[in-house]
Amino acid sequence: MISALKKIWNFAGQEKNNINKSLVISFVYAIFHMFQIGAVYFVLLGIVEKNNSLKPGLLALIFLIVSILGRAVTNYFSQLKQTHASYHMTADKRIEIGKKVKSVPMGYFNENSEGQVVGIMTTIMSDIENTIPIVLINMMSGFLNSIVFTLIILIYDKRIGIVVILTSLLYLYVTSLMERKSAQVAPKRQISQTKLVETILEQIKGMHIIKSFNLTGKGDKKVQNAIRENKGANLNIEKSFTPYNMAQELVLRIGSITIGFSAVYLYFNNSMNLVNTLMSIIISFMVFAQIESAGSSMAVLRVVSSSIDQVEELNKMPQLDIHGENIETEHMNIEFKKVNFSYGNKKIIKDLSLLIKENTTTAIIGPSGSGKTTLCNLIARFWDVNSGQILLGGRNIKDYSLESLMNKISMVFQKVYLFEDTIENNIKFGNQNASLDEVIEAAKKASCHDFIMKLPDAYQTMVGEGGANLSGGEKQRISLARAMLKNAQIVILDEATANVDPENEDKLQKAIDALMKEKTVIMIAHRLKTVQNADQIIVLDRGEIIEKGNHEQLIEKEGLYSDFIKIREETENWKL
Repeated sequence: MISALKKIWNFAGQEKNNINKSLVISFVYAIFHMFQIGAVYFVLLGIVEKNNSLKPGLLALIFLIVSILGRAVTNYFSQLKQTHASYHMTADKRIEIGKKVKSVPMGYFNENSEGQVVGIMTTIMSDIENTIPIVLINMMSGFLNSIVFTLIILIYDKRIGIVVILTSLLYLYVTSLMERKSAQVAPKRQISQTKLVETILEQIKGMHIIKSFNLTGKGDKKVQNAIRENKGANLNIEKSFTPYNMAQELVLRIGSITIGFSAVYLYFNNSMNLVNTLMSIIISFMVFAQIESAGSSMAVLRVVSSSIDQVEELNKMPQLDIHGENIETEHMNIEFKKVNFSYGNKKIIKDLSLLIKENTTTAIIGPSGSGKTTLCNLIARFWDVNSGQILLGGRNIKDYSLESLMNKISMVFQKVYLFEDTIENNIKFGNQNASLDEVIEAAKKASCHDFIMKLPDAYQTMVGEGGANLSGGEKQRISLARAMLKNAQIVILDEATANVDPENEDKLQKAIDALMKEKTVIMIAHRLKTVQNADQIIVLDRGEIIEKGNHEQLIEKEGLYSDFIKIREETENWKL
């Protein structure tokens, strides 16, 4: 229990102060709670002693009013502080992890499922924010009430107090056994929760494949298995806790009966007066209510602890060193010096050296898996090199702050992703301060203004997630408009025209030509027109540069590039 509470404490971050305040207020609440016992005592005193005075009744009324008002006020502020702490600590943690994700090497998401990350950030974090208030409120107020109650009873009658202490200790022992059991089963439940989100997310993303192969109802076995596994994990928790819950109940009921019998025995033994005897019997029905509430939350505490462990795993995501300088350079030359890079044990880039001069266009070609995209991603620090250096303007790119580096680079990917937002905001993504006029100007240069104006709300038209309601060519042109508006000095094009239909190809090529003016351009391309006009052509194979030069120079060598050109010329001359 202590270790789990420490985890919540460490997880709380800036909200520790609110938790501290809630504990102090909960202690005051426990004191006010005892006033109702005092009210009952004065009522009994008046009845047993048959005192015609109104004093016992008035004292009982005063104690009851103080108890009700005191508990109402302290309970309000205590729960407010605890709930505030719970929701804000999870919000802060989400923001913290969100910031870390921005500087995580992209390779991390190749080795770890996106669904796992999403599951932890959504389902698991929701479990934490919804459960911590219950745990803190029930446990803290329950234990504090029990401690105050026990102290009052010890002062009232040591013999009854000893029975209460022994019962409470036995109850806590059973509860600790249940917590140990919870430590075994709770992680399995949390893992199944994450896996469920992961598989559902995968199912939704791959729904078009499932439908295209007519596997609706058959292709969801993985989801069904995940649901069954999650159901089984939740049932196992309940089954595991049931014997301990029965034992807890039994201990407290025996404790209550023992208090009642002890009071009666002491009365007939002339060791306790009638008022105290009746009071002890009443107390036997009330004394364990708070500790029972606290104990029932201890099992949930282990689930919270397991959830926090999973969240902390995300906190351990590898981070790129992004705390560099805001560097301005005299030129934009890019230089690779003996660069090596691997995905795990698979070597992708091997001892590569290359100079890309500013305001020139470098085309990169090569067979699939040769390292073309990796080379471009290393420039943008999506990954860091294993050894060697990449220089920009004569400085190692690791010397730049990530913001400073990315301000100098625009990237247009083969697979365009648009956010579920307006077209205007999607184009402004690289330059948040741009005006609508600047957005329109960039859209015109990217040859997408005309089709945007035909949309229902023009630039305010909402784009579906990923750009679902636009064609591939339309998404590509919006992506180019986004890059133009950013107006970075280095442009990286990753097969930007690979999947474009012939009707849009000319428009897209014009947009690319406009984007490339007076820029340092690195492009991965397979189209003949695009490649042959480059200032420098790099031919990659298995992570190594096997040919380098311009179009005429490489044609004369009759190597891989020459073969590539011949194949392209043949395919482009095909006619139907």
